Amino acid sequence: MANATGLCPPPFLNELAFDDGGFVDGRLCQEIRGTDIRCCLPCPMTDWAYPEEFNTLGVVAQWVAVAGTVCCVFLLLSWIVLPVDKTHRHYLSLCLTTAVLFMNLGFVIPLAAQPEECYDAITPHSMQTNSPCAVSGAFLIFGGWGGVMWVFLRSLSLHLQICWQVVVGRNFMWFSLASGWGVPIIGIVMALVFSGVSFRFGSTCHINHENSLADLWIPLLIFAGLTIFIQFATFGYCIKVYLASLADNSASTENSNLPSYTNSIRTMTPKQAYRRVRRVIQLQWRGIAIVLIIVTDVVLFSVVFVFQDNTVESVRRDPTTALEWIACLGLNGGDKAKCLDKAGPLVVDMPTVGAVLLLLSINGLWLLFLLGRWSMVTGWRDLLMTVPNRNKREFVSVDARMDDLKKDTRSYEMLSRETSGKTMDDSVTPSAVTPISPTYNAYNAYNMRSPVGGSGREAGGDYRSPSLNRNAPGGGTASPGPRNHHDTGSHSGRRTPDYFGSTARYHAPTRSFSSPRPPQSPPPTVTWDARDTYASRTSPLPEEGGGYGQQGGYGQQPLGMNRI
Repeated sequence: MANATGLCPPPFLNELAFDDGGFVDGRLCQEIRGTDIRCCLPCPMTDWAYPEEFNTLGVVAQWVAVAGTVCCVFLLLSWIVLPVDKTHRHYLSLCLTTAVLFMNLGFVIPLAAQPEECYDAITPHSMQTNSPCAVSGAFLIFGGWGGVMWVFLRSLSLHLQICWQVVVGRNFMWFSLASGWGVPIIGIVMALVFSGVSFRFGSTCHINHENSLADLWIPLLIFAGLTIFIQFATFGYCIKVYLASLADNSASTENSNLPSYTNSIRTMTPKQAYRRVRRVIQLQWRGIAIVLIIVTDVVLFSVVFVFQDNTVESVRRDPTTALEWIACLGLNGGDKAKCLDKAGPLVVDMPTVGAVLLLLSINGLWLLFLLGRWSMVTGWRDLLMTVPNRNKREFVSVDARMDDLKKDTRSYEMLSRETSGKTMDDSVTPSAVTPISPTYNAYNAYNMRSPVGGSGREAGGDYRSPSLNRNAPGGGTASPGPRNHHDTGSHSGRRTPDYFGSTARYHAPTRSFSSPRPPQSPPPTVTWDARDTYASRTSPLPEEGGGYGQQGGYGQQPLGMNRI
């Protein structure tokens, strides 16, 4: 090796001793003046530019991503398995959680696979030479694209509802599904074809520098910028509506009984607009928070990584910018601890990189906190407790087991006290039952009438209850009156009412407005007759005598007060 000849000071290695495998553009080499020898910094470069805590910080971010992945899987399974009343699922939330899950997998896969970052001593691996690198890099880019697109669509949906009163429906859903997954697919294909991924810093592969601005960072930042613009436009409109509602002194008709003839925002008072906007924000504040968090993470990661990539690329193209750091490493025999202050201007500081990695990996926890509901936990509890007992039948009384009842509707019967031969004070046996009639007539139950003093209403007679027929012999004693074929047994008055008699004919009242009628001139005289409505008189007639507390009055028949 050329390094053994002393041409390259330690820790640098001679490039001639290695082949062209791996990601060659990822090498950090410097040519010695007057020779063709290129001395390269050992791989990975982050081991020389950052302290030892940098690797620990990367492992912590990966384990946080594992927790975020578990949260995303829990949310997705809850939305798929549990009923909608437990989860309140929505396609915008489901698709956003799926995108964040892909992003987290970009951190979880390297933690599980523990791949080698370097192809050889000076060359990092690329997606062609390391499969975990290709998978983790693809998931990270696809998840980033999906997260940006779905927060953009969520902010657009909220903007249309609040500012323009547009009811987003099925057309918007299909548009969202097509663009929310179509754009990330196009973006990942362009990124992998025109740029590729490799180990740049950390154990997760990132996009290479070549063409990365055109096929990833600029389009990604454009959609992120649109999301921020739409979100702040919505906030500005909300502030405007709030200020207008403070200065509005007109009475609001939102809670009145007056009909609303238009949904145009121009016809709404400021107070009405403010109440509507406030209701929407109260329902969507979790989605608004998710939009702000994810778009902030993506923008911060994009800016930090672009700055880091441009700095490394400038050092690779012009090694004189890092001459002081390289000289320090050569003079100190590769002791990086003594040269970290010289490497500071060449890389992004470790707290910033660690913050970006943690913010990207913690998105799953934010989703569970903002989109999760306690009803999901109770729903899983009910589901897991119900499945083992699904085939176990509970021991209940035979007459309470609904599935053992006969299918015939005659099994739902009423017991007849008369035919059983028992009185109200005796026990009732279910031996005799009353079959159900096809019609149910409450009129026959409480308003059985018999014509008195004539053959009916046409004859000028009066309809009265048989039990209150005072014209019968005895002056106010109860007469049995006519009874149907169900009325058998004693006449003590303790009979089961006939709920299943013949159907009463309906007579339309005189003042019915069910059909249009021409105006009458002059208007008819409005009178009220108790006989037209079958209402009981408030006081007995003089010739009939009696009253409250008398025989034949309400005092003797308490059920008379409850008659229809």
